[in-house]
Amino acid sequence: MAGLMSARINPIHIASNRHYSNLSPLISPCLTKNPNKLSFGIIKPHEPLLVMAASPKSPNTTSPTRFDNTLPTKEVLQIWKNADAVCFDVDSTVCLDEGIDELAEFCGAGKAVAEWTARAMSGSVPFEDALAARLSLFNPSLSQVNDFLHKRPPRISPGIAELIMELKAKKSDVYLISGGFRQMIKPVALQLGIPPENIFANRLLFGTSGEFLGFDINEPTSRSGGKATAVRNIREVHKYKALVMIGDGATDLEARQPGGADLFICYGGVQLREAVAAKADCVGVPQLPSWVSSGHI
Repeated sequence: MAGLMSARINPIHIASNRHYSNLSPLISPCLTKNPNKLSFGIIKPHEPLLVMAASPKSPNTTSPTRFDNTLPTKEVLQIWKNADAVCFDVDSTVCLDEGIDELAEFCGAGKAVAEWTARAMSGSVPFEDALAARLSLFNPSLSQVNDFLHKRPPRISPGIAELIMELKAKKSDVYLISGGFRQMIKPVALQLGIPPENIFANRLLFGTSGEFLGFDINEPTSRSGGKATAVRNIREVHKYKALVMIGDGATDLEARQPGGADLFICYGGVQLREAVAAKADCVGVPQLPSWVSSGHI
């Protein structure tokens, strides 16, 4: 579109000492001397794990939830071991924050937008409707986005950088698949050493004066089922034999389908969405010290 402008990219710093919850990933990378042997944190209880999951509506309350897919099966471990591509969700997975929520808060519309985000991630409304509704609540300008990126750089989830290093060491390709915005994801990819062509995300559009125009509806991830479409396209182009999707939301779960991801790991390190976790091949949950050991595959 003529006259469109893009936001300035600012360097970010990994912040590993700040959490939204006490959840940590099931995939707990332990760097090994053998780059072809990826470490995997394995939960060892012989019965389903009882999880105290934070409610997305009220972070101060918890409710007990029991999942029976916290122990990786042999099939899950085999797919993980052989994965030649791993696709990561960004918000509440690679990053501690929901980018659009943080931008909205910065622009003075945090609470209303966060409520829409919770609905979108649970799959209760079409993603494109939720995205348009959220942006319409604050209409961010180019200068606001630039100021936000400068003052509130994204915070990388603990362990993610190490995990991505291990994946790249074993020659697995890494992708970022997001319903967020490229302007906010490019510096994350730069910090993690992920090439820009491996980013599949939305794009904010601005006019010649920096005014907000909307978002690019031609991006696959701008609509429901978009992450699944992106993953299928990636697989078709590169002919991967085993592809894994890691994320926390319903849109990530959608990627687990024929021709798409062979395995969906529900990441519970920031948000644990019960409806998504229940349908995952494996769930990342609190790693209680007496129940966890490091295993290698």
